[in-house]
Amino acid sequence: MSKSKAILLTLCTTIPYSAFAKCGGVNYSWGADALATMHDYVVTMMLYVLYLCYTIAGILTVVSALQIYIKMNTGEDGITKSIMTLIGACLFIIGASIVFPAFFGYQI
Repeated sequence: MSKSKAILLTLCTTIPYSAFAKCGGVNYSWGADALATMHDYVVTMMLYVLYLCYTIAGILTVVSALQIYIKMNTGEDGITKSIMTLIGACLFIIGASIVFPAFFGYQI
């Protein structure tokens, strides 16, 4: 066995022990107040992410509609596919913004 393989084997066997040594050092002194604060933060970020998704989806919808318009004017193939893709994306973003929060018990 070469020297580099021996060094690699030694490193691979000692690294997990140092990672396992850090387990169990959890501080539970904050209790329920920290959980409530974390919940409020996550719900607030969820609203911001939803608004950001709406904004991005709106911009991409306008771009996609313009591409469909250009395809119609130039007579390219695949107009129906582009239209169906746009409609499917719109239905997904509407469904995802209603179904996903409802699945986790939130009403936005």
